[in-house]
Amino acid sequence: MNDSQRPVSTESVDVGIDPLSQAKLEMDTYQVVRPDGSYDADRIPDVDDEAFLDLYRWMLLQRVFDTRATKLQRRGLLGTYPSGRGQEASIIGGGFALSPDDWIFPYGRETGALLMHGLSMRDLLLYWRGIEDASRMDGANIFGLAISIGSHIPVVTGKAWGMKLEGEDRVAFANLGDGATSTGAFHEGINFAGVLDVPAVFFCQNNQYAISRSFDGQTNAETVAQKALAYGMDGIRVDGNDVLAVYNAVSKARERALEGNPVLVEAVTYRRGAHTTSDDPTRYRSESEVEEWAEQDPLERYRSFLEETGRWEEIDEDAIEKEVEAEFSDAVDAADAFEDRGIEAIFDYLYEEKPPELERQFEEFRELLEERPDMYDHIEHRPKG
Repeated sequence: MNDSQRPVSTESVDVGIDPLSQAKLEMDTYQVVRPDGSYDADRIPDVDDEAFLDLYRWMLLQRVFDTRATKLQRRGLLGTYPSGRGQEASIIGGGFALSPDDWIFPYGRETGALLMHGLSMRDLLLYWRGIEDASRMDGANIFGLAISIGSHIPVVTGKAWGMKLEGEDRVAFANLGDGATSTGAFHEGINFAGVLDVPAVFFCQNNQYAISRSFDGQTNAETVAQKALAYGMDGIRVDGNDVLAVYNAVSKARERALEGNPVLVEAVTYRRGAHTTSDDPTRYRSESEVEEWAEQDPLERYRSFLEETGRWEEIDEDAIEKEVEAEFSDAVDAADAFEDRGIEAIFDYLYEEKPPELERQFEEFRELLEERPDMYDHIEHRPKG
């Protein structure tokens, strides 16, 4: 056998190999209302006038809440907070397309969608104050927020699989950012979803930054939506600053998911604020870039549509803002009134039924405090802010 180095051809030879490349993929960005306010009449969703008005009301609520919550954090009365400013159309359009029976898996910015789905504003404020009781998401089909980026995606698939096995007519709706698509959990989760044909919609709000890393700095893919094809599922790319387009896209994705075809939706939008109140975005992006995206403001674009179709006169923007402001103030008061918890909270809620060993530890700790009341002086109760 001749083990000398084999020659490598330097000439291009056509042997019939035609690699698949991104250039061959046609991935349009679906749109209903254009940035200038004009729209495609054939794509207007079939909803009543009140629904069209509610979409604006919810987007305005999202913006007012974000503004108030950020101010509250600056005063030291709220923990780190992630604003959804600039992403209102994605947040509200996606949430509006869901059934109350669907399960939402949030990643942090979906205030309006969570309140729409039944979560109380008080509990949302408590969550951002670090009060673990709020993680129960009482009264709503909402999973705990996924602060660890991408960690919830396999859980979404698991929940959707369980619903499929039970024959339930609802979907698991995962909110995620573009940064989550670069995590291992994302690939594992959606690969499993594709294999199992689960009723899940993976809704990626591509706001152009994974914390401080720009989209093109974290992936060589031209779009997020095209990644769906690698896992045998549908992909939809939509203008994330067009609330009607997002509503249509998620409605279609939900329909497909209920048929056993999970869908990855990419909403192309922009995070005009900081990643969180702990972030300084001026260190990694230019003011001109922010101003350019501000010209595509979701509320202003949708307002143009409402004006053009004769619906805007039904909106009293000042009254809506005052109503949300009052609701927010009431929620702050309710959060402030949340009672301090006793030491038993350390042991409660870890299990549905407290196991014997944990019960033994609790009794031992309780007896210690009875014998040594001075121990209370060394117990630090976490403040509510």
